[in-house]
This record gives sequence, structure tokens and C-alpha cells, in this order.
Amino acid sequence: MVTAHQLPGGDDTIVALATATGRGAIAVIRLSGAQAISIARALGACAGAIPGAFPSASDLSPRRATRVALRHPNGAPLDDVLVTWFAAPRSYTGEDVVEISTHGGHVVPALVLAACVAAGARPATPGEFTRRAVLNGRMDLVQAEAVADLIDARSTAMQRQALSQLDGGLSRRLLALRDEVIHLEALIAYDIDFPEEDDGPIAPARIKNAAESLRDALCALMHTAPQAAVLRDGVLIVIAGPPNAGKSSLFNALLGESRALVTPIAGTTRDAIEAVLDRTPLPLRFVDTAGLRDTDDEIERLGIEVSTRYLAQAQVVLACGANAADIEATHAVIVSRTSGTVIPVRTKADLDVSVSDERAEHVSAETGEGLRELLEAIDRAAVTRVVALPDADDVLVTRERHRAGLAVAHDELADFLLAWESGALPAPVAAVHLYAAREALSDLIGIVDTEDVLDRVFREFCIGK
Repeated sequence: MVTAHQLPGGDDTIVALATATGRGAIAVIRLSGAQAISIARALGACAGAIPGAFPSASDLSPRRATRVALRHPNGAPLDDVLVTWFAAPRSYTGEDVVEISTHGGHVVPALVLAACVAAGARPATPGEFTRRAVLNGRMDLVQAEAVADLIDARSTAMQRQALSQLDGGLSRRLLALRDEVIHLEALIAYDIDFPEEDDGPIAPARIKNAAESLRDALCALMHTAPQAAVLRDGVLIVIAGPPNAGKSSLFNALLGESRALVTPIAGTTRDAIEAVLDRTPLPLRFVDTAGLRDTDDEIERLGIEVSTRYLAQAQVVLACGANAADIEATHAVIVSRTSGTVIPVRTKADLDVSVSDERAEHVSAETGEGLRELLEAIDRAAVTRVVALPDADDVLVTRERHRAGLAVAHDELADFLLAWESGALPAPVAAVHLYAAREALSDLIGIVDTEDVLDRVFREFCIGK
């Protein structure tokens, strides 16, 4: 494993705001590194000079929040804060970590950050705290990615999966697969090195069966990626129909908030608007699209092209219309543009209660009529579009990096089997494919770290994590 001191800046003490910027009750500033505690004490060292002041940062104890009068190294008062010290190695990064809880807003956290830098800290890069946690053995790469997934989760389903991955579920599965590759390598090595042993050489069928079983296990895990994508992004539900069909009003009503602009002017929605609704058993990703019609308006036409692209990807489409004729016309337009399940929806049901159409869901964004029944119909349709609902304890591949690494290992196993069964290559040469498969799995977990892999993993992390 690469360790922090082997990387440029690895000995630096880093600092970053760990909470979102803006108005709020508190903000948390995080320091990590060998100088974290001395910097924190330096910023609180002047507190004792104020008569009746509360304790200074020099009184810090590990894992105990201490109230401190924080000051800039130049003596300027900063804030009344709580400081918590997590002593190495029992911290998030494995280094000394200090968390300073200041009052929220823009000015106070910025001043405290600047004071930390003036006292010797360096501003952290995105993901640098978690990167140090990986380099110091506090977690592996897959668990580090779970941290980002947990932060980015837009549904409870993805939150649960991220927690499982953070707990090491996927890591343990990958390690088990890697151990199987090592076992297979050992069988071949034994067969090569000790062909005249009393027990005789390893039966070729045994090696073949072990390789096939491992190849199939890699394939099965790799094919969980679409399930994870649904948990992460939601089932794609496209709301389609002509202008003024009530699509945006329905979009807002289903979400319970005003996300789309609603006006009586045809062609108001010029682009697709997305939002995820957290539902059980699956999150739903609703998309409000531009009204489908012929138009000479260039901008509106581009919006309709976007709508067409979404229809091609949709798993469920709500074919909206204010009356039966509109619904039928919408259905005729979209059936050739989607392979998703189409649900006819009569919007504005409150305007003409005498109309009844058993083929369509009747809803009103104004009164809320039929919204619960429509959501239940969408849930049923969404479930049918997913190959298999994952169980709570299922291990899923949540990122393209995981899928790609598994694909490399799978293909190397397939190439090994081809060479082994045909006898086209000597055993030591065929075993090179096993080595490549093992390295692909090691790379996923971070057993063999390279700088470019770490850069790819942490590139999209937020600063402060």
C-alpha cells in the first residue's frame, strides 16, 4: 500500500470546510495532519488572556468537545466555538483530526479557515481527507466511494446500499473473488512445480470447473450494475403530451412542490426538468418534457428533441391529455418513440367530472384527486421494468469503475479458459491471464494503489470530505 508520506504534500496538515456554505446554525471546519492539534491550540492560545474567558484550546482532550474563544494568530477575535480533537490513529483519516464547530454563515467560517491557513495548514483538495483515510488503511477504495455515494444519495434505497458498501459488503465479495483467483493460480503452480508428486498432477477438469465457477461469479456480480443504477438514479418516468395538457402541473403535484413553471401559454416548458421522488420499493425519477407538437419556434423545437430523447430512454411514460382525444393522440405519437410502459393519464379531471374513461388514470393537480392511485400505478409499472428487485442484503456494483474492473477480470478468466481447454498455450503462459484477473480485482479494492487510480476515484469528491 502507498502511505501518505510517500505522496507529494503527504506531511501537510490540511484544512477545509466540512459543511455546506451558506446561512446555517453551525459550520464545521476540519483539520487533519501532524500539526492539527498545534494549530488548534495556537488559535485558542490567546483566550486565557481575557478575564473570565472560557478554557483555551491548550486544554483540549481527545474526543471531548471543548468551548474555545478562537482568535487569529494576529490576536483578532474570531468566534465562540466548540473544538473536538480525534487523536491518531482513531480518527477518520488515521491522522490527528480537529473539528472546529463555528457559527454558520459566510464570514465566520471563511475567517476561521483563513486563520488555520495563517497558522500553518494547507487548503485541502477535493476528497483529500478520504484519500488519506484510504492511504492510512482506515478504509479501502470501494468503501471510500461509498462515502461519496452516501453523500450523493437521493433515495433511501441508495442510502441503504451505500451504507452496506461502507460496511464492507462489496469489498468482502471482491476479496473473496480475488482469493478464488489466487487459489486457481496456486493449483496451476502446484501442477507445474510438482508434476511427479504421489497424488499426481492436478486434474485439468478441476481447474476448468474452478475457472468456470469464478467466471460466472464475476459475471453475476457485474450484472448487478443496472439494479444499482435504478437505486441511484430512480426509474425514469417521462411525462409526455401536447402543450397545455397539464404536464407541469402534474409534475409539481406528484412531487408536492413547485419545480416546473406553470402558465396557460403553450410551449412554456422548453427543456426537460428532472426530480427524484423517494418511493418504496423504488425511487422514481420524473421528467417534465416539452409539449409534443409541430412548431416553427427554434428553441421550442430543440426542447421537443430533448423530449424525444427522454422518451427513447423512458421505463414508464405518462401519456397526458385533458380529454380522451388528446390522450389518444399523445399515445399515437409516443408509442413509436418509446419501449417503456405507457400509462394514459387524464389530467384536469376536476374540470369535467362527468367524463369517465376506464383506460386512463383520472387526476387533478388542483384538488389532488387520483394522485395516490396514479403513484400506485406508476410503482407497479416501475417494478415490472426492473429485471429483479434487489434484496436488502444484496451486494451490488454501484459504479462504472467497479463494472469495468469486473469486466476485465471476467474477460481474462474467459481467455484463460479458452487457452486451458484448447491446450494452445503452456500452463505458465495461460496463467498470465489469471495474474491479470487478480490485478484487476486488486486495483478495484486498492490493494495495488497507483496515483492515477486514486486521482480518478477522488476527482469528483467534495472539498472537506
